[in-house]
Amino acid sequence: MNSELRMLCEKSMRSENIRNVAIIAHVDHGKTTLVDQLLRQSGQFRMGELVGDLILDSNPLERERGITILAKNCAIDYTDRKGREVHINIIDTPGHADFSGEVERVLMMADGVLLLVDAFEGVMPQTRYVLSKALSLGLRPIVVISKMDRPDAQPNDVLNEVFDLLVDLGADDHALNFPTIYTSARDGWAAVNPDEQNSSDIHDIFDAIIEYIPAPQLDADAPLQALITTLDYNDYVGRIGIGRVFAGTLYSGKDIIVIDCEGNQSKQKINQLFRFDGLGRREVDRIDVGDLFAVVGLDKFDIGDTIADIDHPIPLSTVDMDKPTIHMTFRINDGPFSGREGKYVTSRQILERLRKELKSNVALRLEERGDEFIISGRGILHLGILLENMRREGYELTVGKPEVIYREKDGNLQEPLELLVVDVPNESTGAVMQLLGNRRAEMATMETSDTHTHIEFKVPSRGLIGLRSKLLTATQGEAIMHHRFFEYGDFRGEIPGRTSGVLVAAGTGQVSAYALDQLADRGTPFVEPGDAVYQGQIVGEHCKDNDLEVNVIRQKKLTNVRASTKDTTIVLKAAWRPELETALEYIESDELVELTPQSIRLRKRFLKEADRRRAMKKTSR
Repeated sequence: MNSELRMLCEKSMRSENIRNVAIIAHVDHGKTTLVDQLLRQSGQFRMGELVGDLILDSNPLERERGITILAKNCAIDYTDRKGREVHINIIDTPGHADFSGEVERVLMMADGVLLLVDAFEGVMPQTRYVLSKALSLGLRPIVVISKMDRPDAQPNDVLNEVFDLLVDLGADDHALNFPTIYTSARDGWAAVNPDEQNSSDIHDIFDAIIEYIPAPQLDADAPLQALITTLDYNDYVGRIGIGRVFAGTLYSGKDIIVIDCEGNQSKQKINQLFRFDGLGRREVDRIDVGDLFAVVGLDKFDIGDTIADIDHPIPLSTVDMDKPTIHMTFRINDGPFSGREGKYVTSRQILERLRKELKSNVALRLEERGDEFIISGRGILHLGILLENMRREGYELTVGKPEVIYREKDGNLQEPLELLVVDVPNESTGAVMQLLGNRRAEMATMETSDTHTHIEFKVPSRGLIGLRSKLLTATQGEAIMHHRFFEYGDFRGEIPGRTSGVLVAAGTGQVSAYALDQLADRGTPFVEPGDAVYQGQIVGEHCKDNDLEVNVIRQKKLTNVRASTKDTTIVLKAAWRPELETALEYIESDELVELTPQSIRLRKRFLKEADRRRAMKKTSR
């Protein structure tokens, strides 16, 4: 009897010494920078062991774009000022709404959240989104007012905004009674009082986590229940399942039952079990209730599957995630330059890569239509990251124009609406209102200060396609915009598309400076002298609203007649080289973006002009 009591006490102590906390915020509000400081000041790492900034953003795309795309896990063994030793599992989440599928599932591993809010920008669209997801799971927030080193910081106003947001989201009294920490992660300090900016460390955040984030209060004696929420891959051991133990104890080398989302059961065995330790993982024999784990050796499993006791297999409920709002057509690169730069060019190879992505990116959907694949996701950035990764892995493919996903309700056509927040200088307000009005947007709120105007719109998702570049042009580059999915609403009518036509190459060859000079008054070029182009490739934007086939490979004829201007230097317009997301927003329904490891080209779906005319006649009938 004494041994049983001692075992129960040990289990209870392990549970009390665990904290699972997720860090949520709007994009670029300082989540990953704060995690850097927590790691550096935890006392767990030696001097020089942590190198560089944005330690958890290990993906090259994350470092290039300065955003978190994939959720990350790390763990800190921290001893507080009272001598308590606590194992803190930290989950760094993406802030962009396009990657909200990552946020939704990893929040199930947490018992509380650190809600970061910029001391100047305050509550933004993704702040509302990620906080609503946390509250729906019953997670208690600790509000962290970040970037207090900004000269324009207004922490009191931001704190009031957070409180109003919690009230709007229907938070209970427990959540409304949130603690507040003020911090500058860049300068490495945190304090419970905004006036104490001379604090020399960030330990107040550790203390708040230990005091206010509840320890996992779960049944250690119940049958095993563990949920897989994330997948990882290793070339040596294969797929790795990451999740949390919700009941019982998970043992290495034991037989278990894996229950998938459809209720199918399979008997499997755990070969290796890992616990998060610092930035890595440490192999252990057991994972106790409430702790996070990584498991190796399971033959068949997926995100949302339950690891259950072999004698009492009871599945856990999975999180209901928002559905995709936009889709695109992926297909092979059938252009004349196909296979010159890429390693994987067949539809079979593209399909295998997309199926592999579906195993870890649960917010994506795949529909096969012969040689074409319809991929649905949360937004252009969500799908653009997938395409960029495929490019870097050696894939060649073409993709069509992004289109929103409609649905019917009570016989009425509905479309996705988004909440758009725009901050612009006061003198640009009129231009922004006109631009958004043409895109069927409805203004929700407007707040004006001495220099800037803060406007919220409800706008159709299709109205956001191509909006960013036009908004920056209309405001001389000073507009700041953020958006998130709001709801499905009634179809709002047609939205004007691209107002200008394109210049289409009439032949295949190498671009000449002479030809570009002759076409200078026709529009803006997308190519430069020496570039290889093919018939049907889009080589520029026409200054009028129609498409024009042009010869950009024409060479100057050599004669024995000497002109006085023969040695005149040709000055060409700078070529516009669109980024991936910009190219996706630019094209129309009869055009494609061609992606290779080294190039991004725009082209017509039908390369020959006769084929384009024939297709246009069929469409008009």
